[in-house]
Amino acid sequence: MTELHCIMPITNMLSVMQHGILSHEQASKLVHHSVAMDEIQDRRDRVQVPGGLRLHQYANLYFNARNPMMYKRKNQANALCVLRVSADVLSQEKVVLTDQNASSDYVRFLGPTQVRFIKFDWVYADNWQHDDKITYWQHKATMCAEVLVPNAVLPELIIGAYVVSQQVEQTLLATGFNRPVQINAHLFFQ
Repeated sequence: MTELHCIMPITNMLSVMQHGILSHEQASKLVHHSVAMDEIQDRRDRVQVPGGLRLHQYANLYFNARNPMMYKRKNQANALCVLRVSADVLSQEKVVLTDQNASSDYVRFLGPTQVRFIKFDWVYADNWQHDDKITYWQHKATMCAEVLVPNAVLPELIIGAYVVSQQVEQTLLATGFNRPVQINAHLFFQ
């Protein structure tokens, strides 16, 4: 794994390049746009990471942004980018990994050395469809496996971005974003 992902509204890019990718708690102190769903945020607000902080005190990254969250927001693809974050973030103190969505009832919180417990064949699968309903729900949650970084991901760890089209690339670059940008419509379910 060479990078992690963060689904980000392009309108937030000036702030992101100044402050980094912030935790929900830190971001709430700034004017920003969110792709988060309110009902999921209510659930995440009640999660305490064992031996760590409250979930909303972590900046959250995905191993793979082509996941159920992106699928829910695919109609907003022209307003989004996927920030590419260096895997060096895993060496920061108190980083926590999850084997599925961090607010799932069955999530396991892991240290960076326990990465082997994550089902990466499911995380990087093209979809989460299964005939068996239980397997479907397990796979869907697993595709949202996360890396939780206390408070913020520093701007210097952002190594680039993916966008859905050349037009969106121009929009992103117009914000002053100065990292490599790649077009990857598949990532956005297009």
